[in-house]
Amino acid sequence: MAVIHRTTLSPTKLELLTAWLPTRPWYVGPARPSLVKSGGFRLDDPQGEVGIEFMVVTDTSGDEPVPYFVPLTYRGAALAGAEDALIGMTTHGVLGKRWVYDGCHDPVLVERLFALLDGRAEPQAQSESDTPDRTITHSGAGGSLGDAAARATDNPTGTYLSTRDATLRVNRLLRPAVAGPEGANGHVSGPWRTPEDAEVRGVFAELRTA
Repeated sequence: MAVIHRTTLSPTKLELLTAWLPTRPWYVGPARPSLVKSGGFRLDDPQGEVGIEFMVVTDTSGDEPVPYFVPLTYRGAALAGAEDALIGMTTHGVLGKRWVYDGCHDPVLVERLFALLDGRAEPQAQSESDTPDRTITHSGAGGSLGDAAARATDNPTGTYLSTRDATLRVNRLLRPAVAGPEGANGHVSGPWRTPEDAEVRGVFAELRTA
């Protein structure tokens, strides 16, 4: 169970993301976004070593607000071989120095995301310890999907996590949607808040099996 600490981060998550987001192929905004936190949820690492957060941030710098889905991991040491996935480093008021990664390129988050789809993980509230998040809906094709390593590929439409038997598209650029994606074998959906404080829902990830 992840423990949520009421403390400081320096630099903050939004400060790290402000510099990192414009480097991504799926980012559609200006060179320097203006970000606000809009929602998200967490998953627990069974080993208790890696913090796992799925954050929604909204860029308010343009004529229309643009929400992005940003899976993150927080580690107490560098992840070997993941230099290209490093978003930045921050100092946590309780845990000390933390390495912050793009979670789609971190094997712990990816395994837990597949575990969520096949019912072996439960979404947790973003800002409360030991509190399930009932607003997150998820479904899968049945059977275990999280045992095989996934290859992560970024392109302008999102991030694709591919295993031998399935491909999970992580929708980085979010759009409101009432229903799950047509023809998908599973999906993860949830809410976020607009800058006007209205709640909308959309699909965070969609699964296609071979």
